[in-house]
Amino acid sequence: MTIKTHDIAVIGAGPAGLTAAIYAARGKYDIIVIERAVVGGTALMIDNLENYPGFPEGTKGYELAMKMEAQAKNFGAVFINDDVAGISKEDGVLKVTCSSNSYLAKAVIIASGSKPGKLGIPGEEKLIGKGISWCATCDGAFFRNQKIAVVGGGNSALHEAIYLTRFASDVYVIHRRNEFRASPYLQDRLKTNPKIHLILDSVVERVEGEGKLEKLVIKNVSSGALSELQVSGLFEAVGNTPNTGFCRDFLKLDDKGYIITDDSLESSEPGIFAVGDVRTTKLRQVATAVGDGAYVAAGLERYLSR
Repeated sequence: MTIKTHDIAVIGAGPAGLTAAIYAARGKYDIIVIERAVVGGTALMIDNLENYPGFPEGTKGYELAMKMEAQAKNFGAVFINDDVAGISKEDGVLKVTCSSNSYLAKAVIIASGSKPGKLGIPGEEKLIGKGISWCATCDGAFFRNQKIAVVGGGNSALHEAIYLTRFASDVYVIHRRNEFRASPYLQDRLKTNPKIHLILDSVVERVEGEGKLEKLVIKNVSSGALSELQVSGLFEAVGNTPNTGFCRDFLKLDDKGYIITDDSLESSEPGIFAVGDVRTTKLRQVATAVGDGAYVAAGLERYLSR
């Protein structure tokens, strides 16, 4: 049986992939969007997106993603639920191999994003889902009137902490440095919230609990002193790892595993482009991901016209 060759295959349906799909489908290209989980990517973890243009009161990440999906479908993009395992090139055509099927395309846009990093500490693995989480909007409601902790010092960590005050009685923010790298606006909101308590110059050494998280063992990085903190929840916001395992042996990546692209967002392999959080870039925001999705359309047009 002959497999149909599509014009474009997009891998990942976060803001970058959805925007690329909107632009490509609107340009009358035959386009498929392959997503292994739920449309929206990491945007689904944002309760209130306050810095996205056009929404003075903010917007929920999932609501924005759903509108983007509907817009792409209105222009003709076809969505496929499958897990990409690899990419190859056969007779000048790109082949995307998935768990359930394989798809052929003249060009591929990788928008597979990244996944949250782990602390890698004793006790962590056995308590995942039993008090340890990476998504405040997903799990915050489980910790009503309880004491919880957030680890991290960037925008994501502070967003999580502020959101979690809706449910928790106390939120402890643990950061290995004595100052945050998050935006001043978020820092001001953090420091003026009476439910939030800061534990700086500190790291979590290990987590303990029988069947559920019960306490953290915390180490002060300056003095080396150990202390214990009784909490029932721990939200980790300590960076991300790119979802590039399926193309690691096919494309040029940087030392952290992100896809290296040129000025047109094309990767080391002609016809394969990368957008959003999965590529090497200095800023990873919903707005920049959307910008990538729009910008890549020009490079695709040039490539496909050749």
